[in-house]
Amino acid sequence: MSPNDDQPRVTTTIFDVARLAGVSHQTVSRVLNDLPNVRASTRERVEQAIRQLNYVPSQAARALVTRRSRTIGLVATGLPDYGPSSIVLSFNRSARAAGYAVIASHPADIEGATLRSAAEMLIRQSVEAIVLLASERGVLDAFDGWELGVPLVAIASETRGRSVRVSLDQYGGARRAVGHLQQLGHHDIAHIAGPAGSMDAEERLRGWRDALLDAGMPVIEPLRGDWTSDSGYRLGCQLLAKRTPEAVFVGNDQMALGFLHAVQAQGLQVPADISIVGFDDVPDSEHFMPPLTTVRQDFVALGQEAVTAVLAQLRDEEAAVLGPMQIPDLVVRASTRSR
Repeated sequence: MSPNDDQPRVTTTIFDVARLAGVSHQTVSRVLNDLPNVRASTRERVEQAIRQLNYVPSQAARALVTRRSRTIGLVATGLPDYGPSSIVLSFNRSARAAGYAVIASHPADIEGATLRSAAEMLIRQSVEAIVLLASERGVLDAFDGWELGVPLVAIASETRGRSVRVSLDQYGGARRAVGHLQQLGHHDIAHIAGPAGSMDAEERLRGWRDALLDAGMPVIEPLRGDWTSDSGYRLGCQLLAKRTPEAVFVGNDQMALGFLHAVQAQGLQVPADISIVGFDDVPDSEHFMPPLTTVRQDFVALGQEAVTAVLAQLRDEEAAVLGPMQIPDLVVRASTRSR
């Protein structure tokens, strides 16, 4: 047995061939089905990519060019928090405006078998494409290598696997938040991060760390919550029992709400004793006490961009190149002040 025999095998898909040949997946399917209206030079490029990748087409790949159901599948993982729920709502509205219905699946967990079952259920309903709302890395990894027979668009903070990705710039948003605190004169900036494995949490943590390192400021190991107010309160009490940093960048607004409670429970005041910045700009954040400085994500635009990416994949032409990720805006309120 060779050393790599126990490693998972990655299946080459029709979308890999399309990317290598520089054409749409429908064009590859036309070549596979020996259909007309494919230029000789394009056909040669596709056939060369097929040989180079040792691609063996599946029945679904051969039939892909004729799939027209006007439906899109949506696999939404994670908790129905404000951000994911807003993205799903925007995606549904945008798909409907484009003349597509959406069939949604909300798997109970992110185990590979559960995710595959969700995807297969959508395929059986003849969806033209699948959109994956992925919060954790394991979700993208599970889909990588499956030949679904339809395009896959991932709403995810990191580039993993072979799906087309749309996202807001979590890293840039975090740097914007920390940069605000630095401009106010804060040098000791702590971080309460989201859970390990969350792509959003890791990108925000990376932005916080890089902003501090670039400014020559100390980086103290962050605390990790689970996105809930309870974890923000618990970790806030834990942090403040040891020391009082000048400022804290909190991974989302719900944890920031809990942290505000912890600060008050310790007899401290925001922002007199400590400045706080959150992330997401949930509808209630401007009514926190004090109103929360935070990073506003345009979830509506993200849902729209996901539909745009799907339509680009479904057009019988080379896929449109998506623009650069949007950096979320900083919303300055009363929870931060100058040193």
